[in-house]
Amino acid sequence: MSKTRDPILDLLAPLRRYAFALTRDRAEADDLVQDTLLRGHEQRRQLAPGKAPGPWLRAILRNRFLDRRRSDRAQARREADFAQLTPQAQEGAQDDALRLAQLRGAFLDLPEDQREALALIALDGLSYAEAGQLLGVPPGTVMSRVSRARARLRAFEDGADRPALRIIGGRDADC
Repeated sequence: MSKTRDPILDLLAPLRRYAFALTRDRAEADDLVQDTLLRGHEQRRQLAPGKAPGPWLRAILRNRFLDRRRSDRAQARREADFAQLTPQAQEGAQDDALRLAQLRGAFLDLPEDQREALALIALDGLSYAEAGQLLGVPPGTVMSRVSRARARLRAFEDGADRPALRIIGGRDADC
């Protein structure tokens, strides 16, 4: 009993050549042939009995190639649209770390009575009355110290007391 060779196996080399001609990439061509054979197997009932599978599979291969190309273009458009929505540059984390270090320095440079009052109210969450009792001063005095501390920190944030940063290697280097 002799086995007949599967006609699909005879089509592998021509399908690969055609796929390579379309994609110009061997790996992509192999993927396209595999996708074509899978699609052909799934839709094998559409092939009329006695009809040659070669042209039918080539048509599937071409359609799969065009579908992929359309999908790739659509993906590229979506990525381009997304790229336009995202900022081209982002602030580095070191900028935030430097700013926090400067703010911490400004907090530590506050007069002791203001720093202590602000820490008790803003950091520890005590009420003015509780902080006043702890410090041995009236709540109004605590309010005044916290207000002055916040004003100094706001002035620092607005740039009045903040040291200027010098960029090394930029235009500032010539000054």
